[in-house]
Amino acid sequence: MASYHLSVKTIKRSAGRSATAAAAYRVGERIECQREGRVHDYTRKQGIKETFIVTPENAPAWAQDRSKLWNEVEASETRRNSVTAREWELALPSEISAEDRSQITRQFAEELVSRYGVAVDVAIHEPHREGDQRNHHAHVLTSTRKLEPEGFTAKTRVLDSAKTGGVEIEQMRGVWAELQNKALERAGEVERVDHRSLEAQREAALERGDALSADELDRDPELKLGPAANSMERRAKAMAERQGREYKPVTERGAVVHAARQARAAFREMRERLDIARETYEAERDAGQGRVSAGLAALRAAAAKERGARAGPEDMRERLARVVGRSEDRDDTPKLERRNYARERLKEIMEKDAGRDGQATVHKLDGHSEPGLGEDTGSADRKPSVNERLKDVLNKPREKLEIEDDRDQEKDQELENEREIDREIDRDPGLSH
Repeated sequence: MASYHLSVKTIKRSAGRSATAAAAYRVGERIECQREGRVHDYTRKQGIKETFIVTPENAPAWAQDRSKLWNEVEASETRRNSVTAREWELALPSEISAEDRSQITRQFAEELVSRYGVAVDVAIHEPHREGDQRNHHAHVLTSTRKLEPEGFTAKTRVLDSAKTGGVEIEQMRGVWAELQNKALERAGEVERVDHRSLEAQREAALERGDALSADELDRDPELKLGPAANSMERRAKAMAERQGREYKPVTERGAVVHAARQARAAFREMRERLDIARETYEAERDAGQGRVSAGLAALRAAAAKERGARAGPEDMRERLARVVGRSEDRDDTPKLERRNYARERLKEIMEKDAGRDGQATVHKLDGHSEPGLGEDTGSADRKPSVNERLKDVLNKPREKLEIEDDRDQEKDQELENEREIDREIDRDPGLSH
């Protein structure tokens, strides 16, 4: 599943870092820092797929020389606590091709150049050979000053300001999400990424009536493993794969992340089955089938999708019942609803039985027509309970319901008349025995 990640970090001298060292490490090259008099050699670094530099149109020619570019960046900053560079770390979709990953990364770099006038150095990295093979990512290193024909000039204060920096970064997050989604669409993928916070996504899902997505988004952001824990979990996964056993996290952070990923996988599986059920239901309704028949067809389609789903059958039926219940097709045919309706209907029937106390009502709900009748009563003598009558109605074909409903109304009316006569006899001492 495509996932979204964009983080922005700064390269600060106060933290003992330099733009020359950061650039050399990310692109896997050798750069001599003239300010420090040090050589940063990372030519043995592996996993670097592609590197390129993007600069404004009027930038000087030397800006395409990586060593010259970042030494000029260091020379343009004179303070001991200067922020010399800014890094945008991007997760690249594994579902698209390497060419598409390169294209959208270049487009993002060009957007940074166009928007802020800075120099941009890009390094696209492949997944670690022992890690998650979907972990394609890019390091986009930018200057913190505008690059003009005479060299580096003014600071990009719009990104440094507390008032505007967050807004600008959020807009760039949206740009990156749009670039990825267009690439996923071109590749024929149905998955999409979203740059918004989990809370914002959940509110949007509730507004459009997507309760399942809202449930899925009602969680904390995924915990970051960190280099040490990530390395330990990678080794544990590799060992489990070699031994042919199930992977079990070996760190506390790993266990939290693994559980969260399993939960999201279960939600994705549920969503797939619900989508199949919804499509089946709509197709059956369009073909002229009734709501019950269409709902049963939807259940069968969802169950056939994957028999060994984690979600229990009762949970699935409840979810599908919601799908059926939200259908925009509303007709005038009376329909039995779920448990709440049944409870209310039973209560009405019990209240009509004058002279009975609360215990008699509970007893009747338990399946006995009279308090004195229990499990020892023969089936021939025991009257059918209200629950049994309801089940009998639910199991009958839909086309018979209207006919039998009229008959039931006549029987109910006769029973009510008989009870009214009994009550008159009880009230008149001359008629009672």
